[in-house]
Amino acid sequence: MGLVVGSVTLVLLVADRGPTSNSGAYGAISCSAPRLPGSTVTVRVTDAGDSMMSQAPMMATLGVDRTSVPAGRVSFVVPNAGALVHELVVLPLPTDGPGTRPTGADGKIDESQSLGEASRSCGSGTGDGIAPGSTGWTTISLQPGRYELVCDQPWHYAAGMFDVLTVT
Repeated sequence: MGLVVGSVTLVLLVADRGPTSNSGAYGAISCSAPRLPGSTVTVRVTDAGDSMMSQAPMMATLGVDRTSVPAGRVSFVVPNAGALVHELVVLPLPTDGPGTRPTGADGKIDESQSLGEASRSCGSGTGDGIAPGSTGWTTISLQPGRYELVCDQPWHYAAGMFDVLTVT
């Protein structure tokens, strides 16, 4: 019987309960997206954990309501049902497949190939993240292909917050 040597990576996501420009004093901004052009994809972001019991969220998810849309204008609506700030970044799918992007020391991936982003509470486009209970959105034009949809808040991608969208 031999000794097996390896490594284990554990990613813990912890909610910051302090006031922010997105959430105010311990509260979220509640809003919904306006009517948007093109095909609409709802990307639900959430995390597990019970803030009432002071448990730190340890699992986060990002999931789409549809896996395929026609080429052209695509609107992404991103409701944040979690306790943490999240975002959506749309990137070409890497050749190694989803979830294979390297994570830097800051817990983030390289966004240089980003085609669009929803990271503003109750607004379109880029911001400081989508606050808990609020919604962000963006509309971009996509060519046929496969795209990776990711949350690139620190360590969220490493925790499994990504999904794939096929554009036909």
